[in-house]
Amino acid sequence: MSIDALLARTRAGLRRLLPAEAWAAASRPDAFIADTRPEFQRRRDGEVPGAIVIERNQLEWRLDPLCDARIPEATSADIQWIVLCDEGYSSSLAASSLRQIGLANATDVIGGFQAWMTAGLQVIRPATPTRPRGPGEHARDEDRPASRFVTP
Repeated sequence: MSIDALLARTRAGLRRLLPAEAWAAASRPDAFIADTRPEFQRRRDGEVPGAIVIERNQLEWRLDPLCDARIPEATSADIQWIVLCDEGYSSSLAASSLRQIGLANATDVIGGFQAWMTAGLQVIRPATPTRPRGPGEHARDEDRPASRFVTP
């Protein structure tokens, strides 16, 4: 099977969100945007206010509520994890992986961060990119916007 075929099959099982839909969903207390882009992309393009930065290779461990290496927000399998990558390709595969470990509400953003910027949604540009979250780590004060969600 080619990667294109795998991606098409994967996406058929997701209810993917447009950037504005992702922003609206993430305003709920049971939904979070997980930004899996590497630091160089976040440094170059900026970040989504309130998004949780998690390295892609640690995503499942950080978001699984049964895992000792989870982040504090990973309290339930019912949380909607909205995965964000740069263009919406690897995020589809990541969301599918999350669904396979029981996070049935996991999805991703159509077009990724590039579509987010094109849609004119808010982007922040911290002096230093947000550090990815480790096991049990809460957001550091310097990583938090004034409020979790700011109207774009």
